[in-house]
Amino acid sequence: MTNEQQESRFDQPRKQWIKAIFWSIIYVLFIVWVGNYWWLLGLPVVFDAYVSRYIPWTWWKKSKNKSFLAIMGWVDAIVFALIAVYMINTYIFQNYQIPSSSLEKTLLVGDFLFVSKASYGPRVPNTPLSFPLVQHTFPILNTKSFIEKPHWEYKRLKGFDSIDRNDIVVFNFPTGDTVAVNVQNPDYYISCYNEGLNQLKNIDPTKEYSYDECMAVGRAIVKANTQTYGELVYRPVDRRENYVKRCVGIPGDRIEIKNNQMFINGEKQEEIPGLQFNYFVQTDGTTINKLLDELEISMADRKMYNNVEYAEGIKSLGFNPSYPLYHLTLTNEAKEKLAKAPGVIKISIEETIPGDVFPRGTKTNWGRDNYGPIYIPKKGEVLKLNSYNLPIYERIIRVYENNTLEEKDGKFYVNGKETKGYQFKMDYYWMMGDNRHNSADSRSWGFVPEDHVVGRPVLVWLSLNKDKGLFEGKIRFNRFFKNAER
Repeated sequence: MTNEQQESRFDQPRKQWIKAIFWSIIYVLFIVWVGNYWWLLGLPVVFDAYVSRYIPWTWWKKSKNKSFLAIMGWVDAIVFALIAVYMINTYIFQNYQIPSSSLEKTLLVGDFLFVSKASYGPRVPNTPLSFPLVQHTFPILNTKSFIEKPHWEYKRLKGFDSIDRNDIVVFNFPTGDTVAVNVQNPDYYISCYNEGLNQLKNIDPTKEYSYDECMAVGRAIVKANTQTYGELVYRPVDRRENYVKRCVGIPGDRIEIKNNQMFINGEKQEEIPGLQFNYFVQTDGTTINKLLDELEISMADRKMYNNVEYAEGIKSLGFNPSYPLYHLTLTNEAKEKLAKAPGVIKISIEETIPGDVFPRGTKTNWGRDNYGPIYIPKKGEVLKLNSYNLPIYERIIRVYENNTLEEKDGKFYVNGKETKGYQFKMDYYWMMGDNRHNSADSRSWGFVPEDHVVGRPVLVWLSLNKDKGLFEGKIRFNRFFKNAER
């Protein structure tokens, strides 16, 4: 290449130099943020794209074929858009739709949210080779939307804030590492435990069975029963389902629930306006559907029991089977309005028996309404291991923090070495829904590790009411641009 050709490559309009400098600065700042300075090797590529142009980036524009030019124009635009969307979706924000009523009335089913990943610091993706805007499976094609290798270890970039108590948080489902594609609620581990327990109880209903015994039998049943459970698939952390709940406990907290009242470090939880519970409401025959509509109780959160078909069950609950009985999910405000409504003769909160909560297979006697106390691990803290707390924290030690753990003759071995305590490598959080009786949350599957945290929902940009028709109020305009953080 002659000196004249070399000089002509750098003889570009001023705007090209400005673009090159601007994007080079952005690129360098991004590298500093990410902390991987090997990416600086890509800086000459950014400069070449605007100034030197050794690489023929727009070679296709020299073609005289109009059809080819049109096609390549679209390809160029699509590739640029996919790269931009991938970067934005990975490091800045993503869209999320509320699928269930676990946070009613704070966030409603059908709300579409912008989730800020920069708030708590975006994660460097575990699976960098993935298709943007698709969490784990291509729709229709039903194939994986990511390639498992290369797999990068957990790293979180610096954010603007940290998770505070009562923040609403989007996170990857902790026990979503193994998924039975046909039955995803309850999750794989709960399904295995239940299947194993039922099978063993059929053999000897008088015997007590450990969690490991139930899981060993249940795993085999779930794996063999493909007609019910379907294929078993594994998903890395960043490809697991996204959940959204309220963080009620932060690292180092000790939480407890007594008669549906949550206590944090011995103090009552601060009042949450949208908190809801299930109630039985009996009327003297008066129809209250119009009032339920006014109170914005969704169809999924209301049910009326037929007093003929369910007569014995209604009696067992302490109600008169001669009158209609409603099962409703109510805030305290809605409950007070119903109590004063004409025709309402009795309201009683739904009660549950202990069991069917995390950790399964133990004798804690915990339940949905009375739970704990339980300590939420904090990075660097040392837990003294014993037979009581082992079922609570063994998944953290074995799965989330990737250690081997054994108990022999009352002694504990981590990675083959005897120890009396374990030092946590990550922070953990306790997540719960505001719809307390209709939320599959930490009471069901335990702690949320810090490496599963996705971000903070900041804005509702669209809201669709699934119970309404298009011209009957389906679009909830009053929720547009609503702050989704509280």
